[in-house]
Amino acid sequence: MPDLLHVSASPRGEDAQSLRLAGAFLDTYRRLHPDAVIDDWDLWDGTLPAFGPAAARAKMTVFGGGTPQGEEADAWAAAQAAFARFDAADRILFSVPMWNSGVPYVLKQFIDVVSQPGWVFGVDPVTGYRHLLEGRGKRAAVIYTSAVWAPGLGPEFGADFQAPFFTGWLNWTGIEDVTEIRFHPTLTGDAEEAGRIAHEAARDTAKTF
Repeated sequence: MPDLLHVSASPRGEDAQSLRLAGAFLDTYRRLHPDAVIDDWDLWDGTLPAFGPAAARAKMTVFGGGTPQGEEADAWAAAQAAFARFDAADRILFSVPMWNSGVPYVLKQFIDVVSQPGWVFGVDPVTGYRHLLEGRGKRAAVIYTSAVWAPGLGPEFGADFQAPFFTGWLNWTGIEDVTEIRFHPTLTGDAEEAGRIAHEAARDTAKTF
């Protein structure tokens, strides 16, 4: 089992600001925990399964108390393997660039794959959702980056459906201990100074993670 899971939602490699910040975080974490096992999960590497018709039918089969069969069973097993990888670590780092005011579609795919009944949530007809990752000591750090939108700018520079959506999802799973590391230099801001502050925040977060 890994000590820390890093989930990357950027396809831009070393050009991605979110991954540069993740690098600063991980370098610090490794220095303080030289024996730590770190799992780097690039969501673009082809290992994240699709969640299409067979998987959707499997989900509804499970909701109904049944057991998926045939291609439904195969799709469900692939989703379960992805959830197991996500669930294996108690410390999770996410690197999340802003795409069109929201998150990259591959991160939404990740959410749709792992957010299944009996794994992430349960539903009670009277009290509503049960958050199945709650009370298990899980912690998350999320690196949020954007190039145009930034806090304090008007709507002409976009909107933030990135952090409210993703941090909200983490809280819905039951992971309440979430630290946000932000880099929003804007088109006319001081990118160098904003980067320095963000890298410092990433390193500081890693020291106590």
